Amino acid sequence: MLLLIILFILAIPFLIILGFFQVIRIGFENLGIAPEFVIGILAIMLLGSLINIPLGRRRIVEVEETHFFGLIRKKKFIAQGLSINVGGAVIPLLISLYLLTKVPLELVVIPIVLMTAVSYYLAKFIPGKGIAVPALLSAVIVAVIAFVAAPGYAPLVAFIAGTSGVLIGADLLHLPRVIKEGQGILSIGGAGVFDGIFLIGIISALLAGL
Repeated sequence: MLLLIILFILAIPFLIILGFFQVIRIGFENLGIAPEFVIGILAIMLLGSLINIPLGRRRIVEVEETHFFGLIRKKKFIAQGLSINVGGAVIPLLISLYLLTKVPLELVVIPIVLMTAVSYYLAKFIPGKGIAVPALLSAVIVAVIAFVAAPGYAPLVAFIAGTSGVLIGADLLHLPRVIKEGQGILSIGGAGVFDGIFLIGIISALLAGL
């Protein structure tokens, strides 16, 4: 009995990963992407997660670190800049552009504007890391918006509005603060397939297709 419990505990991470990719598979199928292409897209996204494209020139800035409750202060120089991740941002946006060819443009505009506003207010700035957005809550919101605004194209509109809205509302509109207060090289979509830009888009596509 104890051995079974240990094996179950060890299997939990694999079950979570399996469930995660199952969600992605169903989400892609709701977008009309054939199952045989899903694995290839995921493989490209995973490889793309390792690639960050610099946006502009990097600069060297001086920062001060404190230790032992502020008693010890140490200055150091770090590189500061902004980049965009291929797997976590570029590819999801390319998929959105492809889906735009399948949806009447007038059905997409309002959901993108609404999701941009939602993402802007839900986004939180985390010093040293960047912008964080609650993925599940955002996905539910954009799925509802898409279902109401375009019931016949709900999964496609949800993905387009989810990815675009998060990119604009959470990342681009908060960019001045990120540049001013951020440290190190910050990446838009830097978490790859686990980043909010892609996660919100694919989960909302799954929910909107239920």
